[in-house]
Amino acid sequence: MQKLWNAWNGISLVKRIVAGLIVGAILGVVLPQAQVISVLGDLFVGALKALAPVLVFFLVMSSLAHHKEGKSTNMKTVIVLYLLGTFLAAFSGVVASFLFPSTLVLTEGVSDLTPPGGIAEVLKTLLMNAVSNPIGSMVNANFIGVLVWAVILGLALRKASATTKEVLGNLSDALSVAIRWVISCAPFGIMGLVFNTVSTTGLSAFGSYLHVIAVLVGCMFFVALVMNPVIVFFCTRKNPYPLVLKCLKNSGVMAFFTRSSAANIPVNMSLCEELGLDEDKYSVSIPLGATINMAGASITISVLTLAAANTLGIAVDFPTALLLSLVSAISACGASGVAGGSLLLIPMACSLFGIPSDVAMQVVGIGFIIGVIQDSCETALNSSSDVLFTASAEFYSRRKSGQNS
Repeated sequence: MQKLWNAWNGISLVKRIVAGLIVGAILGVVLPQAQVISVLGDLFVGALKALAPVLVFFLVMSSLAHHKEGKSTNMKTVIVLYLLGTFLAAFSGVVASFLFPSTLVLTEGVSDLTPPGGIAEVLKTLLMNAVSNPIGSMVNANFIGVLVWAVILGLALRKASATTKEVLGNLSDALSVAIRWVISCAPFGIMGLVFNTVSTTGLSAFGSYLHVIAVLVGCMFFVALVMNPVIVFFCTRKNPYPLVLKCLKNSGVMAFFTRSSAANIPVNMSLCEELGLDEDKYSVSIPLGATINMAGASITISVLTLAAANTLGIAVDFPTALLLSLVSAISACGASGVAGGSLLLIPMACSLFGIPSDVAMQVVGIGFIIGVIQDSCETALNSSSDVLFTASAEFYSRRKSGQNS
């Protein structure tokens, strides 16, 4: 048994995940009635979501408590990269919509969801999440609240005794080990997730929306494989593609199937460790990225909003399109604090063009129909970019200080 276990662990995780993907797809076609297989996916995502908030809380708190005065954190560079990447992604979505205009076959709206009334409401929600109860934040996976309280307590614990700091460090290490155990089960989790998608989702529902799906996915691939590498090159002055492809392979593939940035935080932290990054830095920047680095969400908002405008015959000039890019980027940064994610921010963007809320909610309904593809690609782009920009910021700092990255 031990030999079998060692042989299993000797195979790279990516290869095991690909095997799980293939097996899940085959079982979904051959045995669609065996829904018990999908439980594996639910268990895997549930375990990641359960451990992620606790891991972030103790890891950030421990890192800040152990932080030495005068040591750089790169957070300014990371935040600039996050916000720049999100805005450029939104602008890419606008440009793609002008080059390949989409129209929608409007459906019934989603009646049981309430979109935010404006950017002010989105930002208010974001700020209220920041000061919510720390225990409640961990229970509800509110990572803004988790991050804020971890930072506050971590700073407060800088004067704590060495024993207290050691206990925090031990808890962080234990949680990291537990996360590694869960991630090692990824092939079985991915198998369950793929089985569930293949066995329950009919492809016929996407027929009417192939064009808008192509624009969305094409734009996300452009950002991931063209725009982001350009940003990385300016930071590192090296060929960006080895890093870009590694982030997409190790983080993006997992995020594509889990469709949860929160569940992918432990995966991203493990990848940062593999890349040799400073734990004091990535333990803060990765959970922050899961909240404000929302390139995929900004693309979704821009493309579907302009598709609604095209459907209604509304002419959009360049200044208004530029404003839409800004609105999409700002609102996308608050998407994680709004029930329904990026889709519920579409009505707010639609209001720029005077599109009625009932029509805008029909667009939201379409978003849910194509969500299997749209949300998977969106999450993959968002999550892989967290590691990409965190690594780029650190490599930029090393280059400036004359170190080898």
